[in-house]
Amino acid sequence: MSQIGLFYGTQTGNTQTIAETIQKEFGGDSVVTLHDIADADMGDFDSYQCIIIGCPTWNVGELQADWEGVYDELDTVDFSGKKVAYFGPGDQVGYADNFQDAIGILEEKISERGGTTVGHWPTEGYEFNESKAVKNGKFVGLALDEDNQSELTDQRIKTWVSQLKSEFGL
Repeated sequence: MSQIGLFYGTQTGNTQTIAETIQKEFGGDSVVTLHDIADADMGDFDSYQCIIIGCPTWNVGELQADWEGVYDELDTVDFSGKKVAYFGPGDQVGYADNFQDAIGILEEKISERGGTTVGHWPTEGYEFNESKAVKNGKFVGLALDEDNQSELTDQRIKTWVSQLKSEFGL
């Protein structure tokens, strides 16, 4: 079994593609197991001490549909002792008032359930007005913008994965 469980929801395929890129950057499926949250069971979280959550912000500051469908079920999961990192694609130009809200919503819920957030990401280099994903001046996870800054995605993922390897103790 791999060391890290990466749980993602995807509407258009972007989040899945990013999840696969993160998996590859970590070294493949022997290190990171991908779980589409639409097909996952809440018990799947129990298998990992290190978890990555991927969720795009959808519509106006909402969770992606599959995450919305399991949001209340997260209350049944004990995340105590688990390190949890977050990433999400969003659109900082078209949705400047709720850029990356989805990972902020999930991070709040999972932290309430005992999860320890790792993988904070600087807000420098982004232009947005508000975000539920910003705490103490940083994003709670990796903020990606495939609509306006896709040329930065690969380097941001490399930098973030390197940071996570250290924070996960790998």
